[in-house]
Amino acid sequence: MIFGDMPAGSAAGAILAHGIRADAVSLSKGHRLSEDDCRRLVQAGVQTVIAVRLEPGDLDEDAAARRLAEAIGRDHMRLSAASTGRVNLHAAADGLFLADRTVIDRFNRIDPAITLATLPDHASVRPGDMVATIKIIPLAVPQEIVERAAATLTGTDALLVRPFRPHRVGLVATVLPNLKPSVMDKTRLLLESRLSPSGSRLSNEVRVPHEAGALADALVKAALADELVIVFGASAVSDRDDVIPAAIQRAGGRVEHVGMPVDPGNLLVLGYIGATPVIGAPGCARSPKENGFDWVLARILAGEKPDRSVLTGMGVGGLLAEIPSRPRPRDAREGSRQGGAQADRVAILVLAAGQARRMGSSGKHKLLAEFDGRPLVRRSVDAALAAGAERVVVVTGHRAQEVEAAISGLPVRIVRNALHEDGMSTSLNAGMAAVETECGAVLVHLADMPRVSSEDLRLLLAAFRKAGGNVIVRAVSDGKRGNPVILPHSTFAAVRKLSGDVGARQIIETSGVPVIDVEIGPAAHFDVDTPEAVAGAGGVLRD
Repeated sequence: MIFGDMPAGSAAGAILAHGIRADAVSLSKGHRLSEDDCRRLVQAGVQTVIAVRLEPGDLDEDAAARRLAEAIGRDHMRLSAASTGRVNLHAAADGLFLADRTVIDRFNRIDPAITLATLPDHASVRPGDMVATIKIIPLAVPQEIVERAAATLTGTDALLVRPFRPHRVGLVATVLPNLKPSVMDKTRLLLESRLSPSGSRLSNEVRVPHEAGALADALVKAALADELVIVFGASAVSDRDDVIPAAIQRAGGRVEHVGMPVDPGNLLVLGYIGATPVIGAPGCARSPKENGFDWVLARILAGEKPDRSVLTGMGVGGLLAEIPSRPRPRDAREGSRQGGAQADRVAILVLAAGQARRMGSSGKHKLLAEFDGRPLVRRSVDAALAAGAERVVVVTGHRAQEVEAAISGLPVRIVRNALHEDGMSTSLNAGMAAVETECGAVLVHLADMPRVSSEDLRLLLAAFRKAGGNVIVRAVSDGKRGNPVILPHSTFAAVRKLSGDVGARQIIETSGVPVIDVEIGPAAHFDVDTPEAVAGAGGVLRD
């Protein structure tokens, strides 16, 4: 590869190393110059260009990236088209992404021209999630280097997605007089949500006294009937001889390990009764936030049999985001602290979990109605992605699989709200729990408002950032309050106390936080809650 200044008039066939703008000529980096390009550059007064000429044996950046990507086994992954020297790999199934660090390190040390970046090993992924990216640094690479790098990947399991498989799961809960039945009801719903991506289901739920003998009897029956048993104890495990590990042993099983170096999640118990894994869930697993229980559950649902060495090897990277509702936070300051660097970071929460009761008995879902050829939920998410926020989270619930399929492939985080039937407050809380340690505010965007545009969302974000954060920003139409709204971190604690089918209106009015109204016109009030409203807005309901 020859790199450097070249006379513009004789650079045909060369590849631009830098973009050029001169008069009416605009050519981007990576563009291969034609004779006509060279003529126009000279006419525009450009005398030289910085460009690359390929030599025999060179591959251009896209060809090199494509060759390397093709060397990777595509177990439940798909490749993007090569562009600007990059090929992305995306998951094609719900499952665990596995990466062999030894192979990938060897690949990345072959030559500085080629790079491969991946998600962490054993990351849980959903279809469409990007799991890895190959990037070629220069505009061309000798083919010999590319082939050496490809050889390190060929025939290996350096990268793969191991799909989850459906399991029959038994749930056993111990009870004490001070444990409300509603706590276990919500725990069961959250567990069902965690199992959903794998197609697994709860085959049975049993509640027994918090006593080793009663629990052991229940475990014996569950281990015979199910492929996985999960125990939620009424009290936390504090010793290897405590109720849950003692019951596993009384049931004829073995306790693999008590405790794990993942926080939240330290108090997990892992055992086996015969070949059936038994997880004693830590108390933090009653929260939808990621914790050590999720890591162990994902491995089992992907067909692995984790043991003591696996659990004790989770410490690096095992310090996860704190759960605000935790009875004993690891740092008392964390519940009230908001990092300065996060103050102006805004996540957009697209709420798409509602049951749409006013749509009648036809079974047609308003969020799947097509507007300009796109499902409404995808249209709303596209607007959020184009607004320039730091993160977009979509909260699903009612008919979650269909809604999630409608936004498949978009770079968003999906949070499934198992409690969506309890009203909007639960969706607000589920979405906020996913971002509250990363962002200083959330913009709440209702997915059934088809006239809210990305420009409207940008206006709200600009007003929030201009004010320096810690303000509420509310969309209005002719001065009348509407949606969307931005809620700063200082309101999150109040939002967590909401219950039922209510939004944040009362908090906005009573929090004492300054409110900035931003005029966006009729879009602030326009939603589609009935078949007539969908049709009137130009939407087409689909079966």
